[in-house]
Amino acid sequence: MPNRMEWVLFDVAAMSLGLVVVPLYPHDRPEAMVYILKDAGVKLLLVEDERQLQSLKPHLAQLRQLKRVVVLQGHCSESCGDCVAAGDWLPQGKQTWLRVAGATDPHGLATLVYTSGTTGPPKGVMLSHRNLLSNASAALARIRAYTDDRFLSFLPLSHALERTAGCYLPMMAGCEVAFSRGIPYLSEDLAVMQPTVLISVPRIFERIHGEVQAKLQHAPEWKVRLFQHTVESGWDHFEHQQGRRGLHLKGLLWPLVKPLVAHKLLKKLGGRLRLAVSGGAALDPHISRFFLGLGLPLVQGYGLTETAPVVSVNTPGDNEPSSVGQPLPGVQVRIDAQGELCVKGASVMSGYWHNPRATRRVIDQEGWYHTGDKGELDAAGHIKVVGRLKEILVTATGRKIPPGDVEGAILADPLFAQVLVVGEGYPYLAALVVLNSEIAQGVTLDEMALVARMNDRLHRFPRYAEIMRAATVAPWTVENGLLTPTLKVKRTAVIQQYQDVIAQLYVGH
Repeated sequence: MPNRMEWVLFDVAAMSLGLVVVPLYPHDRPEAMVYILKDAGVKLLLVEDERQLQSLKPHLAQLRQLKRVVVLQGHCSESCGDCVAAGDWLPQGKQTWLRVAGATDPHGLATLVYTSGTTGPPKGVMLSHRNLLSNASAALARIRAYTDDRFLSFLPLSHALERTAGCYLPMMAGCEVAFSRGIPYLSEDLAVMQPTVLISVPRIFERIHGEVQAKLQHAPEWKVRLFQHTVESGWDHFEHQQGRRGLHLKGLLWPLVKPLVAHKLLKKLGGRLRLAVSGGAALDPHISRFFLGLGLPLVQGYGLTETAPVVSVNTPGDNEPSSVGQPLPGVQVRIDAQGELCVKGASVMSGYWHNPRATRRVIDQEGWYHTGDKGELDAAGHIKVVGRLKEILVTATGRKIPPGDVEGAILADPLFAQVLVVGEGYPYLAALVVLNSEIAQGVTLDEMALVARMNDRLHRFPRYAEIMRAATVAPWTVENGLLTPTLKVKRTAVIQQYQDVIAQLYVGH
């Protein structure tokens, strides 16, 4: 079900009884949900309403271990089998609602959280009570939260970051949590709820940045210059506050330009944010600088589902945008001989559900979890994630190129909403692109113009990393199976769906 109070009540009540909770993304495809339900051996399923249950109905016969379906709102039709409305299922009258089944083993299994499946079938990450609570406690020790704080919960609670940092952490601190109606309503909910803390994935900041850039393209020249001066002034002010430079003339202008320009954008984010956290994927430094330059206290963190999930995070007083911060208290990190970032500590999972082979591949005999990310540590202990070990394209000429870095650079141009770079085994790189429909209306869209525009963003890359051909395609969404519920591109699925288009980009080569 979508984020709502009953999601949290069900979660806490079930785990207090020693049961294992398996969260599902409410907008995921039925086939993906069924895979998880079968793999986890789910016995009880809670859904928001019968409409959601109907999408699963054709697959229910496969779920032999499923004993009960509880529908929160409305009633169940007779065709749904072992289905009951929550109002009929829950005890009637006055009850002692919270009943703890003895002392729960801190090392006992609390939840199975399935990976997003960007490179293969999702794997069930086994997280204990200790994993979850130690991580929330350590994150709270790094970044304080207060009883007068209000979090806005809009990332799905089935996402490990939202569940730990946006649910358990504010519980520990006694904060208020408001539940958004979902991403389509986020702008309105921000204005109405006026949160003080916002936890997000980079895609949300990318969208806001793209919307602003689209409006600036049609704004008068003086307004564009004022906006640019505001961002530059705010950035100088931010760097001075961090103790990394003296206060230049631009920084001195910040108190004057902030109310003229920056306040208007911050007002759209509710006007009360004292902290915004970006995690779940890398945030483009250009976009980070954009928001910091407008006075948004934006910090970046790093983590994985397998680490429950937070490994590190910057703080407002020690905010190095090119890094993902220092490790949380009690979390150890190291860079091994291959440059891989490894993590050890109380928040690291016990393994993958019914998959000991996959577990052995990522957790070594000393208990270090191998993240698959290439990392660096600076003198102050800040972590810098510099790429993925396996996400490398090797062209026919033997050149090795990290596609994620190239895609991130191209996405800095607001014309491009989504990009996937291909070229494995071919003599040059090509790209599948989804265009921002609002901006694309006034732009020349032939292939040569698109390629030139993409390569304008790739000056810092070697020449062999330039894009030679490109094709525009329809948007990639969760519904069409090309995005994960956390809005990450499923590379394998996109390449498979557009294999004929990709082949055309290499005709004659």
